Amino acid sequence: MPAGDLETKAAIVGWAHSPFGKLEDADTEALMSRVAGAAIEHAGLAPSDVDSIHVGVFNAGFQKQDFQGALPALSVPELAHTPAVRVENACATGSAAIHSALNYIASGQGRIALVVGAEKMTAKPTAEVGDILLNASYRKEEADIDGGFAGVFGRIAQHYFQRYGDRSEELARIAAKNHKNGVSNPYAQMRKDFGFEFCNTISEKNPYVAGPLRRTDCSLVSDGAAALVIASPDVAQTLQRAVAFRARAHANDILPLSRRDPIAFEGARRAWVKALEQGGISLDDLDLVETHDCFTIAELLEYEAMGLAKPGEGYKVVREGITEKTGKLPVNASGGLKSKGHPIGATGVSMHVLCAMQLMGEAGDMQIADAKMAGIFNMGGAAVANYVSVLERVK
Repeated sequence: MPAGDLETKAAIVGWAHSPFGKLEDADTEALMSRVAGAAIEHAGLAPSDVDSIHVGVFNAGFQKQDFQGALPALSVPELAHTPAVRVENACATGSAAIHSALNYIASGQGRIALVVGAEKMTAKPTAEVGDILLNASYRKEEADIDGGFAGVFGRIAQHYFQRYGDRSEELARIAAKNHKNGVSNPYAQMRKDFGFEFCNTISEKNPYVAGPLRRTDCSLVSDGAAALVIASPDVAQTLQRAVAFRARAHANDILPLSRRDPIAFEGARRAWVKALEQGGISLDDLDLVETHDCFTIAELLEYEAMGLAKPGEGYKVVREGITEKTGKLPVNASGGLKSKGHPIGATGVSMHVLCAMQLMGEAGDMQIADAKMAGIFNMGGAAVANYVSVLERVK
């Protein structure tokens, strides 16, 4: 894509990111207050410059307060009369909010949009969290699966192992990679390098959680928030930072796992194909990828869906070190959801923040040298709502 074409794309011009983990903030209102005003300030703008607000919160029972599109204005009173909307698309809620903002700008209704993603999860007991997360599955058929939402992915892992062989070792290597990377992420919930042997060994501290998935194969229950300011290309060119959406794609798949091949991740594949085609690029053009490792089996399947490996051969990507931080295509240099944490509504926004930091050379110890183009994959449910972004610095 010629540079001139890229300069016609909306761009990320500012951001903010809270720590992820078990936070003292009482609710999403408090979490949003950490990032909404900070992102606007980081962009070098004033709240009065914002034309619309797009909030991503899953909720689904995590707290009684809903109508959450109205909450950012409580910490930034100047936003009180700015049009605001809340979107929800399971674990891809953050990316859905970003697409809402991009669509708003593309329609010509405004030039500057604020995106805020947040979730408060840790106030609920573990069993209740598991049940709430099942709202991202097809309850009519999947609500009674042992292990809650982890059980859904446990079944996916079982199907994969039955078809292609036991890949527990490769899942442990993915977990170890992401935990090692997470040590360098100042926002990460768990900044500890557990090592491969710990992740690959069943123990009191690393028991089976669901089917073949161990505790180290599962992402964390987290609180957190992240925010972006997205601007039209003409506005972005006047500001200090500009990371453009070279491409973006959204593809769905049918909700019940019983009505599709549960390990094909066909919606994810379609989203990647569409985004790469739209951007006029291949995977070889990407310098890094942030992908949705809610469970390690998801990251393995996503290698195949994005085209790094043929079906059943994702293990080769792991064994060859392709996705290590020093590999050909680093995946989850941030530590991913596995180490960083997974506050549902914040996750997609966080992925975009972290990639924008990489492309601006502002990622600190996480930095991939000379990163120029980044891919992002964020999914809702078991690869039901699938979003891919390709980001590239334009200023």
